[in-house]
Amino acid sequence: MNENLVVKQALHMSRISKRFGPTQALDGVDLDLIQGEVHAIIGENGAGKSTLMNVLSGAISPDSGMIELFGQSFVPSNPMNSRRAGLAMIYQELALVPHLTVEENILLGLEPGPGIFLDRTASWERSRDALAAVGLPDSLLRKPVRELSIGPRQLVEVARAVATRFKILVLDEPTSSLSTGEKNSLFELIRSFKKEGKSVIYISHFLDEVLEIADRCTILRDGRVVGVKNVSESSVDQLASAMVGRSLKQLYHRTSHTFGEVVIKVEQLQGTKGLKKASFSLHRGEVLGVAGLVGSGRTDLLESIFGLAEVQGGEVEVAGFSGPGSPRKRWGQGVGYVSENRKEEGLALGLSIQDNLTLSRLSRLGPWGLVFPDRQSKACQKWLDRLKVRYRDARQVVQELSGGNQQKIAFGRLLYHGCDVLLLDEPTRGIDIGSKVEIYRLINQLSEGNSRQGLAPRGVIFVSSYLPELLGVSDRIAVMSRGVLTEPIPVSDLTEEKIMRLATNPLHESSQ
Repeated sequence: MNENLVVKQALHMSRISKRFGPTQALDGVDLDLIQGEVHAIIGENGAGKSTLMNVLSGAISPDSGMIELFGQSFVPSNPMNSRRAGLAMIYQELALVPHLTVEENILLGLEPGPGIFLDRTASWERSRDALAAVGLPDSLLRKPVRELSIGPRQLVEVARAVATRFKILVLDEPTSSLSTGEKNSLFELIRSFKKEGKSVIYISHFLDEVLEIADRCTILRDGRVVGVKNVSESSVDQLASAMVGRSLKQLYHRTSHTFGEVVIKVEQLQGTKGLKKASFSLHRGEVLGVAGLVGSGRTDLLESIFGLAEVQGGEVEVAGFSGPGSPRKRWGQGVGYVSENRKEEGLALGLSIQDNLTLSRLSRLGPWGLVFPDRQSKACQKWLDRLKVRYRDARQVVQELSGGNQQKIAFGRLLYHGCDVLLLDEPTRGIDIGSKVEIYRLINQLSEGNSRQGLAPRGVIFVSSYLPELLGVSDRIAVMSRGVLTEPIPVSDLTEEKIMRLATNPLHESSQ
């Protein structure tokens, strides 16, 4: 907290409870936020974090409890009411309008001008200043949001909050799509907010970030507060154990892998987007990590391999067969892809859990194109249990699940399909630490295989912005910088510092 400020309570939430049918989402939750404080809220998916913030924003009404804002009773009737009171909310699933420009998104609902008329000069200046505050150039103001990658979109959301001149800012997984440089800039911005006496509620599954930026944290488990801790007196292990209610002795689980035959060979691959040159071989039984800054071409690489992006040069060989690829062809070759953008590309949000899991391979579920519901339900149950998905019923619409559980469904489709090669683009984005441990172990098991169950080892390409998990999960890591991929390097020869040097050096001189 800012020690120069007189300690003053900015927010007090007392005994907040909320039930959805048989599910008690919040059970008597208390939350206190002090002026000039960064207060983290942590917990597994389904712990109640999002529900608590939806109560604060006015998106849902609590069954019981009370809220005080700067010492005054506060009963938000809707999100706009909350916004006018000085609360700015930035959700994990971004709420931007894709076809509008960056400027229009920043000022949506805040348009300056007399009456029905828009003051163009004031609009430009206010949006420019907000964008500059988050480190983005004003050249982006006229660009439609749909043309931005996920990282810059996240920063545009923060800029929109800056434009509201908030008193309390809620950030839900704000760094999940940011590069290290963008994250550091955001943290500097948060520190500047503290100096101004503004308060920040910070929700994140990255506990090292919580230790770096927060003053205190409230820990939720199963809709209840299980602890409030001073961050300076805590460690990652202590916070993680409090979240899941058990000790996490080993976060990353990687055993010794025996490489088999080459399952994918990429030679001088060049795409039409950001991919300039990539060459590597992926072996059966290998987890190959791909590091790089946001926008470096990592996603373009996976899309080019999977056939989602046009290839301009080079070739991709899968299981000994080369030639032009398409998603349909890759699925047929046993190659599966998990997009970093699950909301728009990874899932059919309006369909059920079991439909999303089985869409890529309906032939298993009945003859002549028929789908037998009992067979579909049984086929799904194995992976829902193994991935520890929190859900009400397999026929539940995916859109109703938390972000982390949605990501598990996107991952589970590849496992149901029986893919030999998994292309994973930020597969743990938005997943709590307990679920991450399960995903890490599952990736390790898939790369190991199981001879007793007749399961051959898989090959995995693992793209991540989070270097500790890349180093913890991968056998080798290749680094992408400005569209150029290094040769894969054994993880034993790498550190976070060396990866960052490679990621910021377009010629990869430090790898020579």
